[in-house]
Amino acid sequence: MLHVVTGASRGLGRELVRQLTARGDTAIAVVRNPDSARDLGVEVIAADVATAAGVAHLAAAIGDRAIDVLINNAGVWPDDGQALGRLDYDALAATFATNALGPLRVTEALWPALRRGRGKKVAHLSSGMASIADNSSGGWYGYRMSKAALNMASRSLARDLAADGIASAVLDPGWAQTDMGGPHAPTPVAESVRGLLAQLDRLDLATTGAFLHWRGGTTPW
Repeated sequence: MLHVVTGASRGLGRELVRQLTARGDTAIAVVRNPDSARDLGVEVIAADVATAAGVAHLAAAIGDRAIDVLINNAGVWPDDGQALGRLDYDALAATFATNALGPLRVTEALWPALRRGRGKKVAHLSSGMASIADNSSGGWYGYRMSKAALNMASRSLARDLAADGIASAVLDPGWAQTDMGGPHAPTPVAESVRGLLAQLDRLDLATTGAFLHWRGGTTPW
């Protein structure tokens, strides 16, 4: 099975590639800086998913190959400018370009390759911080809003891709020990990714459109 993983240079993306190849799957790592992923021992494609040119380059590099599973993992966490009264709207727009529009660009561009594949799955890495029902602390406008928009995109993709037999879901990795999550996060990256892959393996047209939690079950919208 051929998996394409964006944002594969570190954190969840890197571990996704590592675990996929360890179990015998083929993975392509999509990163902005190819040197950051050379040690993974897989094909690396340099592309910025936040730009039309970057995604066009990715699609050209895939060519006429068939993709079984696309994992839209690339994302950003703005360090500042996310608190009311100090909002940086340029930073918010840049966050949307990567976290919300990036996965949509990539999915649309690789749609023909997904149709050619046997796996027919698209997964998008979201966050519990995108949950409207579970927002009890406020703040973090750019990250929360961009991931909530991604959730809506995945739900629409689930409807639009169903005719091609392609399932789409968003995945909640929990608070994991990535560069973004920090060292004090409760969940080791490898443990989160094992759970995410288990959810992805079970994804089909019966569960398409879901918001799946790494521990099993779903995250509230």
